[in-house]
Amino acid sequence: MESDILVVDDSAAIRKILQRVLRQTGMAIRAIHEAGDGQEALELLKKQAVNLVLTDINMPKMDGIQLLAALKGSPLWRNIPVVMVTTEGGETKVGEAVRLGAAGYVRKPFTADQIKEKLAGILEPAVPV
Repeated sequence: MESDILVVDDSAAIRKILQRVLRQTGMAIRAIHEAGDGQEALELLKKQAVNLVLTDINMPKMDGIQLLAALKGSPLWRNIPVVMVTTEGGETKVGEAVRLGAAGYVRKPFTADQIKEKLAGILEPAVPV
């Protein structure tokens, strides 16, 4: 089954890099959607179902932790896996994300292999193994 993925980051460059890296993973991806912050992500989710959210933690308007809390608090979205992609070096924010139900996290800068490894078990590969 092909997946729809939502990439949420206030940096357009990081969103583009993540899109490219996701395509390189070999995962079965139908579409990759983008949002610049948590508020934009929630608006997009009202119109578009997704199978996975990759989100930065530090963003203006609504950060990744607030977005994660909103998703996990909603009956419509609580089952969507959320992976944090962050420059956060401290365990405080990452620990908070895990406590709120994040499926995992990847530190920036990241490689395609790191993303693929983190998504293994969350998304199906394009070709069954």
